Amino acid sequence: MLLAGTVWDLFQSKGLSRRDFLRFCTAAAATLGLHASVVPRIARALENQPRPPVIWRHFQECTCCSESLIRASHPLVGDIILDMISLDYDELLMAPSGHRAEELAARTMETYRGQYILCVEGSVPTGDPAYCTIGGRSALDILREEAEGAAAVIAYGNCAAWGCVQSANPNPTGASGVPAVLRGKPVIQVPGCPPIAEVIAGVVVHLISFGRPPELDRQGRPLAFYRKRVHDTCVRRAYFDAGLFAESFDDEGYRQGWCLYKLGCKGPTTYNACALLRWNGGTSYPIQSGHPCLGCSAAGFWDQGPFYTKLADVPASALGRNPDRVGAAVVGAAVGAAAVHAGATAARRAQNRAAHRPNSSDTSVER
Repeated sequence: MLLAGTVWDLFQSKGLSRRDFLRFCTAAAATLGLHASVVPRIARALENQPRPPVIWRHFQECTCCSESLIRASHPLVGDIILDMISLDYDELLMAPSGHRAEELAARTMETYRGQYILCVEGSVPTGDPAYCTIGGRSALDILREEAEGAAAVIAYGNCAAWGCVQSANPNPTGASGVPAVLRGKPVIQVPGCPPIAEVIAGVVVHLISFGRPPELDRQGRPLAFYRKRVHDTCVRRAYFDAGLFAESFDDEGYRQGWCLYKLGCKGPTTYNACALLRWNGGTSYPIQSGHPCLGCSAAGFWDQGPFYTKLADVPASALGRNPDRVGAAVVGAAVGAAAVHAGATAARRAQNRAAHRPNSSDTSVER
């Protein structure tokens, strides 16, 4: 059934107050990294703009993106987001199946051509169509047809963005990310394995509130969430700067919470908001809980070498220093400082001894 109405209509139907509505608009602005001055604009949009129809396609994936979304504890996602949109088609969440489900997708494309949002979860096989078919049609054909009439296309997760594990060598299905298939069609990239729930929701909220995609980087990722590297705001960054690295998963440095760079952490080259938004209602994220960043929001991360081998080549622009020399430099500085301190101490002691040494002309004897 195709839904209608605005988000404000939804709030009223649930018995929520105007204050609840404005609180939600404020939370939406904060999640998007927007100034509080835009809250009235978001409120006006959600009062007047009809909820956009959404077709959410699942291709070659494990459904972790949807799992991340529906299990979020933040009210922006858990309580409201699935009602902010008219989710007309989603194999995971919809009640109809088979031909009746595909009829809903076809009706949405026809009725709301140029207005619906197409969300894609999973990579697209470009080899034998039998690798991924729905209703007897290949994923590739379905994607191209539905994207042609969509107001916006969002690639959720590393699978849809870059191809993820399915496109890893030797890539038997010819798996590809959505942008590589839809050349010439703008695609909003929301990579991660899976993306953080608030990031998934934030992109949709921006589309609803402003009628256009959020500001994107050169790879099509929302700058609000992918402007900084995980390394930039990491809870272990101070240990990196101090040259304190865990050498193994059971050494004293690891137990003390030192930097995980030498254990394979890809935080210095991975752009994501993990350290800022964190997971499970802002509780933690992999590095904070003791596991190196795998770089799951980066293209081709499955083929970037063993997960637990340190980065072979980190651009100077990424860190501003050679991390392999940081420890040596810090230790060298410490040793130098110790030597200086020891020398100064020895000099002071020598001066004290000279000051208290009996004069050769002094015949008095200290008793």
